[in-house]
Amino acid sequence: MHVEHLLQDESLGLRLLWAEDAQLAREISGVTVTDLEDPARFVRRDEVVLSGLVWWSAEDGAGRAERFVSALRGAGAAALLAGEETHGSVPDDLVEACVRHGVPVAAVPAHIMFRAITDTVYLGRWGELSRRHALPDGVRGRLSRMAAQGAGPEAIVATAFAHLERAVAYVLTPSGRTVAATPGAAEISARKAASLLAEALPVDADGVSPYERWHLCLPDPDDAPPRMLHELASVLGRCQEARVRSRAEERQTADELGALLAVPGTDPSAVAGALRACGLPDEGPYRVLVAETGAGRAGLAEGALAEVVAHVVAGERAAGAVSGARAGRAPNGTAVAGAAGRPTDAAALAEPPSGVGAVGRLPDGVAFAVVTGGEAEAFREVWTLVAGGEAAVPLYGGTGAAVAEAKDLNGALAQARYALGSARGTARRGSALVDASALTGLDALLTGVPAEVRTAFSRTVLGELRGNAVMLETLETFLACDGSWARTAEALHLHVNSVHYRIGRIEHFTGRDLSRLYDRLDLWAALLCRTDSA
Repeated sequence: MHVEHLLQDESLGLRLLWAEDAQLAREISGVTVTDLEDPARFVRRDEVVLSGLVWWSAEDGAGRAERFVSALRGAGAAALLAGEETHGSVPDDLVEACVRHGVPVAAVPAHIMFRAITDTVYLGRWGELSRRHALPDGVRGRLSRMAAQGAGPEAIVATAFAHLERAVAYVLTPSGRTVAATPGAAEISARKAASLLAEALPVDADGVSPYERWHLCLPDPDDAPPRMLHELASVLGRCQEARVRSRAEERQTADELGALLAVPGTDPSAVAGALRACGLPDEGPYRVLVAETGAGRAGLAEGALAEVVAHVVAGERAAGAVSGARAGRAPNGTAVAGAAGRPTDAAALAEPPSGVGAVGRLPDGVAFAVVTGGEAEAFREVWTLVAGGEAAVPLYGGTGAAVAEAKDLNGALAQARYALGSARGTARRGSALVDASALTGLDALLTGVPAEVRTAFSRTVLGELRGNAVMLETLETFLACDGSWARTAEALHLHVNSVHYRIGRIEHFTGRDLSRLYDRLDLWAALLCRTDSA
C-alpha cells in the first residue's frame, strides 16, 4: 500500500495539505497512533503516523510543531495524518513544519475514527496473505464471541496465542503496566516494558484515556505474523471499549462519593454507605488522591489517576505473589515461582482486583481517588511513569494522610487538595505529586496557598519595600541571621549603625516591630510569598 492509496480512499475523506508527488508513491510499512510531543521512539521507518494533536497548543505552537515533525523526519515516517477534532483544523504551524522537513501531511476529518485508517492500512498491506498468516478460523470466531461476552484481555491473549507454543506477548499501557500476558510469560518491570513499546502495535479503542490505552507487544516480533497481531489488536480494542462502558456506572457511583467528601461535616454513615457502593471496605486504611492536568480535556486527569492506582495495586499484588511464591502459591491461588526462582506468571499480576479504589470527579471537576492501602512513596514513584505517557501535558497531584475510618475522609480530601495546590505552585510546567505530610516547613506550607493570595499578602505586608532591593536584601539577611545585628552587618559588609538605620526604615515602611516574633514571622512569610509580579 502507498500513501496515495490512502488519499484516494473516499471513505476516509483525507485532505492532503502538502506533499511532493514522489512522496505519494512511497510504500507504507505500518501505522502508529501517538499524541506524544516527541514520538521518535515509537515510530518505525515508512510508517504513517496518526495524531490527534493533543500535544499541540497555541502557546509555543511553532516550537512544539517543530519538535514533533523533526522527530517524524528522523524516524523516517512516510506521512503524518493529523486529526482535526481537537483544534477544529490542522494548525498552520504544523503544516509549515512539515513543509520544512519534507514530511507529507494530510488532515483527518473529525468524524473519521482512527481505527478506520489503521484497518485500511493493515488490511491493505497484509490482505493478500494466505489464511495461515492470520488467526485460524476457529480461533477468530472464538475470540469474537469472547469479546462480545465481556472476556478480559488476559483470556483473549491466552486464546489467541494458544496455537503458537513458544510465542510471548504482553498488553501494556504507555507507562509500562502489564494489563495481560501470554500464560507463563515472565513478569517484566515498567522500565523493561517501556523498551518494548517502541515496537508495539497500538490498540485503537474509542473513549480511552491516553494514559490507559493498550499496546500489544511481542519481545520477538517474529513469533507471530503481522496480520494476526492486527486482528488481535482489533479484538482487544473491542474489549477495552467494553471496559470503558462498564466503568461509566462505576465512575458515577464514585462521583457521588466525591460529592459527599467535598462537603465538610458530612454524616459519616452516608460516607460509609457511599464507600460500600463503590466496593470499598468498611474499614481503612484509606488514602485520598486528587489530580488535574494542564490541559482542558475532560476526563484526562481521571484516566491518569486510574492508571496510577492500577499501577500501585498491581505492584502490591506482585509483592504478595513473590511472598506467596515461597509456599508455591500466589494470594489468589495461582501457582507461581518456587524457591528455584522460576518467573512469576505475569498474567496473574496484570489487572487489579475490584474493591481497591474508586476514581471519579469532585463537584468542581477535580479528579479524585479513594484507595485502600498504598504508601505515599509508591504513588510518587508511579506518578513519574504515568505522567511520561503524555509528556506534553503537565500532571499535578496531591495526597492526604492515610486515615483509618470513613469519618476522617473529608479531612483527608482537604489535605490532598491543599497538596495539589502546592504541586501546581512548585511544578509550574512539569508534573508533580505532593504529599500533604511532606509540607513540614513554612516555605513548603505556603506553596499550597493560591498564587493570587500569596501575591496579595506579600504586597500588603511589604508595602513600599517591594520596589527597594536594598531594603529587601537587608530584611532577608536580618531574618536569616535570627535578628543578630552583628552577623547581619558582617554578611552585608556594613557598619552595625547602618544596619540599625535600615531596620528602622523597614519598620517605618511596614508598621512592624522586628523585635517581636510575630512581626518577624509575618515579614518572613511575605518574603517567601513574593512572585515576579509581587
